[in-house]
Amino acid sequence: MKVDVLLGLQWGDEGKGKIVDVLTPDYEIVARFQGGPNAGHTLEFEGKKYVLRSVPSGIFQGNKINIIGNGVVLDPALFKGEIESLESSGHDLTKRLLISKKAHLILPTHRLLDACYEAAKGDSKIGTTGKGIGPTYTDKISRNGLRVGDILHNFEEKYNAAKSKHLRILQQYGHDISALAEIEKDWFAGVAKLKEFTFIDSEHYINNAVKQGKKILAEGAQGTMLDIDFGSYPFVTSSNTISAGACTGLGIAPQSVGEVYGIFKAYCTRVGSGPFPTELFDATGDKLREFGFEFGSVTGRPRRCGWIDLVALRYAIMIDGVTQLIMMKSDVLDTFETIRACIGYEINGKKVTDFPFEVDERIKPIYVDMKGWQTDMTKMQKEDEFPAEFKHYISFLEKELQVPIKIVSLGPDREQTIIR
Repeated sequence: MKVDVLLGLQWGDEGKGKIVDVLTPDYEIVARFQGGPNAGHTLEFEGKKYVLRSVPSGIFQGNKINIIGNGVVLDPALFKGEIESLESSGHDLTKRLLISKKAHLILPTHRLLDACYEAAKGDSKIGTTGKGIGPTYTDKISRNGLRVGDILHNFEEKYNAAKSKHLRILQQYGHDISALAEIEKDWFAGVAKLKEFTFIDSEHYINNAVKQGKKILAEGAQGTMLDIDFGSYPFVTSSNTISAGACTGLGIAPQSVGEVYGIFKAYCTRVGSGPFPTELFDATGDKLREFGFEFGSVTGRPRRCGWIDLVALRYAIMIDGVTQLIMMKSDVLDTFETIRACIGYEINGKKVTDFPFEVDERIKPIYVDMKGWQTDMTKMQKEDEFPAEFKHYISFLEKELQVPIKIVSLGPDREQTIIR
């Protein structure tokens, strides 16, 4: 049995959480393979809304096993708040959620370092969420990190050594550390909560499950265009968000990867700084933001909005080896008379269809215009009900992207999903 991978193809916020929730009935295990609590996955069903930060999005479906993999960075304080919120809504997670011993811990001083480094950048800010993600991955790569498994072995000594290193850096920058004691209080309460869960050698657990023929879904966070290697660097996250990240983030071999589900919005959004060739600064962009309720599920920050970018999307599909596409938020375009799609870039007077090394203000998007469907899609229950204009939009995208669109989302609820 193969491990199927589900990930975002744009700059994050594509709607991965909902689709994991929709697909989970077909799987026995859902495993998150990278990212941290800066990525919020929103799920809506039965009239309720949930925002997951670290917990895999398959947690609501029956008794499926959910795993926080080794590639994830985990903040115990935020984890505690997330778990208690879910428990208060009637979900008992201790028997269904397993945590990799090799997942790295976000320390209180990582959050202070994040704010310190961002402030030091001045006008060159990345737009970090301030959750300590970058400094945690930095410590991981420089071999100075603490892992979940360290909680069980000489933890106080290891924690104090890491804290001392961070305080020396913060002192050099003259950064305010007055909030540290309060942050630590919540953090250690979170560590106590973590101990209620089972820590596992996740690479053994998952590979044994593969041998046993169990169906496994690997869940990514953020989006391909935020990948540390292949995204719009340096305005990226600190981990590999692409499908290859599932191999290092879970400890599976490349030949163990099966289907790769690529999720994209019917338009584009981005949070924070960084290039965005199709961004709209007019009433159309405002309309997309309003109708799509484009505000960060964790940060609440308004998202930048624009038309779909097929140059970036083709690039993401190539890098990820996508086998099936899933289009989200089609209903947000319901009232537009004209729908635009960027099929290429004009750079210095030349048409470019491959995503370039550097994306800057020289790029001018080349658009194709299509007639909008101007129909309320949210009530539709089968593909036969789609208006002709919407069917044309799907066919156009499939021709341009050379991958079939297998699932179309017509609203936030799990019921508003058409499987083609």
